[in-house]
Formats: sequence, C-alpha cells, structure tokens
Amino acid sequence: MTFRTIRRALLSVSDKTGLVELARSLIGFGVELISTGGTRKALADAGLSVRDVSEVTGFPEILDGRVKTLHPRVHAGILAVRDNPKHQAVLKEHEIAPIDLVVCNLYPFEATLAKPGSTHEDIVENIDVGGPSMVRAAAKNYHDVAIVTDPKQYDDVVFEMRTNKGSLSLATREKLAAAAFTRTAAYDQAIAAYMAKRIGNGAEFPATLSLSFQKKQALRYGENPHQKAAFYVEPGLIYACVASAEVLHGKELSYNNILDLDSALNLVRELHEPAAVCIKHNNPCGAATEASLAEAFARAYEGDPQSAFGGILGFNREVDEATATRITEPNRFIECIIAPGYSQAAYQLLTTRPTWKKNVRILKSGKLTGVPPHSLGLRQVDGGLLVQSRDVGTDDFKEAKVVTQRNPTPNEMADLRFAWLVAKHVKSNAIVLAKGGMVVGVGAGQMSRVDSVHLAVRKAGERVKGSVLASDAFFPFRDNIDEAARAGVKAIVQPGGSMRDQDSIDACNEHGLAMLFTGVRHFRH
Repeated sequence: MTFRTIRRALLSVSDKTGLVELARSLIGFGVELISTGGTRKALADAGLSVRDVSEVTGFPEILDGRVKTLHPRVHAGILAVRDNPKHQAVLKEHEIAPIDLVVCNLYPFEATLAKPGSTHEDIVENIDVGGPSMVRAAAKNYHDVAIVTDPKQYDDVVFEMRTNKGSLSLATREKLAAAAFTRTAAYDQAIAAYMAKRIGNGAEFPATLSLSFQKKQALRYGENPHQKAAFYVEPGLIYACVASAEVLHGKELSYNNILDLDSALNLVRELHEPAAVCIKHNNPCGAATEASLAEAFARAYEGDPQSAFGGILGFNREVDEATATRITEPNRFIECIIAPGYSQAAYQLLTTRPTWKKNVRILKSGKLTGVPPHSLGLRQVDGGLLVQSRDVGTDDFKEAKVVTQRNPTPNEMADLRFAWLVAKHVKSNAIVLAKGGMVVGVGAGQMSRVDSVHLAVRKAGERVKGSVLASDAFFPFRDNIDEAARAGVKAIVQPGGSMRDQDSIDACNEHGLAMLFTGVRHFRH
C-alpha cells in the first residue's frame, strides 16, 4: 500500500521546537499520542491529551530516565510488518497496538560537547541510547512507519497528512527514513570521534577518521560551469563563519564566492582594529586597518583598485552608513560582502542603489569571536584525505629576533606585524608590501620567490618607497633583498631558516634595512 494512515504516534524529543503545534495537528487528525518524560510534560502542560509510555509498557521509567522506551511493547509496535500475518498474530496475542509515527530527536550530544565547561560526565550523560534505537527501528520499517527526526520536517509532514486525510505516502516515509539514518550515522560519528580522541591520550589524529556534513545547498556549478557542486556544512555550528552566515540579499552564491568569503572572514577576524579586506581569486589584493571602518575600506580598496573590481569584501565590524557610502561609489563592482552585521542605513544603501541591488550578495556572519574552535584542516587528494592542524592564531612577535644592525622603527614594527599576518592568508610563494597599516602590493602563487617580489613591487608602484615586506617563507638567495631594497623597502620580516640566511642578513646590512626572523613559516598552497 502506498499510503499509511497515522493512527498512533510516539513522541520523544530533546529539542521541543514546534512540538506542541505538531501534536495539536496530529490530534486534529485523530492520532493517539504516546510520550515520555519531559516531552509528555510539555504536551500535558499545553492541555493536550497524551498517554505516558509507562502506561503502554506497564513498566515505569527507571535509572533516572535512562530506560523508558527500550521495551518490547514499544519496539514490537514499531517493527511489526503490517502485511505479515505472523507479525499481526503476535501483536494480537500480546495486545500490542502498532505505532505508525515516531517523532524523535536525540539527546544534544554535539551541543554538550561544544559547550564550554562541559565535563566528561556531562558529555557521556548526553549519549542517547533509546532514541537511536527507536529511530533505527522506525526507519528500518519505513514501509509501514514514518520517522521524523528534525523539527524542520514537521510542516511538510502535517501538510501531506492534511492533503491525504491523515496519511503519508511511501515516498515520504522512505525519504524520512533516509534522513533518519543520516542523523544516527552523524550522531554515532560524533561520539566515536570524541571517544577516539579521549582514549588516544589527546592525539590529534585518530586511527579512523569519520566525517559527517549536512548539505546546505546545491550550487549552480563548481569552479567552472561544466562542474557540478554543492555546499555541505558541519552540523551544530556555534561560531561565526561562512558556513553559518546568513545571506541577507542577492543572487545565489557560487562555489568560488564561498571560497573567497571564507578567506575574507578568516583574515579580518585576526585583526583587532577596524579592518577591511578585498579578496580576489582567494588572495587578498587589498587590506587595511584604520580608526574607522569607512577609512579602512577606502585604503583596502585603494591597495589594488584594478584587482578589487569584482572582488569580495570582508569586514570585522558592523558596516555603517559611512562605509556603505564609500563602497557604493560610482564605477565600483563588488560580488559579495561579509561582515558581522549592517546598520539599517547601510543595508538600505547597499540594497537600493542602482546596479548594486542586482549584483551584490550580502552576508551577515554575526559577531567574530576570534579563531574558530575546531583545529583540523582537511584537503582531499585522489584516494585519500590530508589532515592537519589549522594555521590559526597570530604569531607572538615577542619571540621574533632582529638579525640586522638596524632595528625597525616603531612604525615599521607595526607595519611588519600587519604585513606578516596578511601574508599568512596569501597563496605561496607569498610576498606582502605594507605601509601605514595598508597593503600596497601583493605577490602571490609564483613558482619562485623573487618573481613574487617583482610582482608585489610592480603592484605597489611609487607606494613601495618606505614600505615593509613580509615573506611567508625564507629567502633562498639574497636577490630578493636586493630587489626589495632597490624598490625602496625599508624593513623585512621572514621566518629565517635558510642555509643562506647570512647572505640575506649581509644584504640587509649593506642596504640599511632592518630584518626580523620569526622562526615560523606560513605556506598556503
């Protein structure tokens, strides 16, 4: 039979969003409700008629609620095949009524794990046992039983029951079952990952790595129009990032938009002063900090106006009217903007000015709280997955060593810190030129480091004079120093560690440059 009429439902949920409204709708279809613990209390408090599961099982909840639905009268009612005469005879013999609908979302294990201050005991107590058992049982028997595991599914279920006189189709039951198995798989994976890390004595990389991501949206295409693509996100996100950002306005995001938005947000979140960054093809072509966000944007855009055209903007403060006014000046085209928020006046400007309202995508990230809490970076190769700790956190310049005869001036030191942080977000080989808290030239992704120096100097033009230079890795030859000095660079920061470090130091001393070694490399491939 394609349709099954829902006559009896078991409700047991941790997340009670929309619970009462769903229950009222079910009662309206003549469905008998059975429930447990806090769910039953919520329904009874709302004045709804509901039977306690202990009335069905003839056995009370025990062990502080750990055992309540793990009973043959519950699971037989779920698992019995309606068209199997033997199954029906067993139900009749033991006076067990079938259960047609199970509504169950699980103990909040992931949320407890992510909550600051949660103890191991708190986390273990939030490992659900009875819930996944009911969910899997109902999903296995989807030919006869519907399983609902997410409040987001309630409206569709109610709509179909209303359309089909209290019944759900086989197609819907199968779709719900697939979602249920996906949920229990992700739940088990989260528990397994937690336990693996715990028994591994804090080891960063478990012997087996299981991953679970939820599809957020289909994308128009991938990096190129002939490639198909979709966007998957981590479940239970609790921090500001591109995956959790709210799209406030504009056309559908593309694969490349998402990559660039991620890069923009990860850079500006590391800057403490009001900051703006412009990303193009996954590299910052401009970045700046200033006393006001509007001025930070103006200087970031001015870093390379030609490259900034059609770029992605990122901000670490709420975009105000003054900043929005600067952004929407004539002859500017921006693909996307991401920021913690927007003032009403700024949002009005960005979404009503001609051409802007048609083209720009506006995303709200929420408050940036520093480095994301997760620590693993993932990258796929054919047949495998590369996993590493993420390159996060600002390097402590207290450990940096001045290796030249001249020390950087205070202004040069401030620019060196800024340029060094930006260089961490530029594709290797990375060279960043900065002056006055503003990027003036970037050399990215070149096969030789000196080519990146040439490119950054060309981008900077006359602004290179008096600037500082940051290199994401050491200089293998002094030709990089000689080129920078000829252009007018006054100070350099680099990791050090080359066999020819002394050649670079000697070159700096010959040219009167100051140079710092950080001891930290920041390749970004």
